[in-house]
Amino acid sequence: MTEYDGVFFDIGGVILDLASVREGHIELLARIADQEGIEDVESLIADWRSSLGEYFNGRDGTEYRRAKIGYQRAIDAAVGYEVPEETWLTAFEAASEECLQPNPNAVETIRSLDQMDVYLGIISDIDTWEADAILTRFGVVDRFDHITTSEEIGRTKPDPAMFDAALEKASVEPECALYIGDRYKHDMQGGTRAGLVTVAYGNSAVEHAGSESVDYTVDDLSVLCDLIEGQQPNHARR
Repeated sequence: MTEYDGVFFDIGGVILDLASVREGHIELLARIADQEGIEDVESLIADWRSSLGEYFNGRDGTEYRRAKIGYQRAIDAAVGYEVPEETWLTAFEAASEECLQPNPNAVETIRSLDQMDVYLGIISDIDTWEADAILTRFGVVDRFDHITTSEEIGRTKPDPAMFDAALEKASVEPECALYIGDRYKHDMQGGTRAGLVTVAYGNSAVEHAGSESVDYTVDDLSVLCDLIEGQQPNHARR
């Protein structure tokens, strides 16, 4: 018998190393600058970040805004004219291939959990195409039973619609499933309201260890396998 029957993962900050995302964005803009003959790469990066931030900050509450549209607008604003999607997307994919990395033990843990025959799901504020690309790049897309993205639902966490949609697809009850995330408000509080057992990993989630919305805190993703089996190592606090 296992302690829990399933695990839901966030992508950014849990499966995906966020530092490598920032490196990928810089590499993308370096490639755009080279393609378009732009010498001042630092200004291009600054203008892109400013425009992208303005795009996402313009959201109404938990309304979701597609990242692909934001990338397009930010690139156009930084360059000063419209860059065809196929041009920047090719550069984006090349930069992602070169830079994106999983967090330590993320891939190995997902594979181990899959072999333990537990339900595996994704609940992530991300475009569907980008989620598929990242999980495919890391070789784990087929390990997940279902993937729920904010693009699909039209809302971001902690909106209950995100968790409700993921749980409707799942073959497990929320109280029998772990949800691992790196943001306190979005992941820990959102997961708790949905009835999931929350696992804090990094960023603001860990900063609130001991709060009523954090059931476990881990610093090594492989500990998830121990939790599934009912074990509680010293560095998995409850």
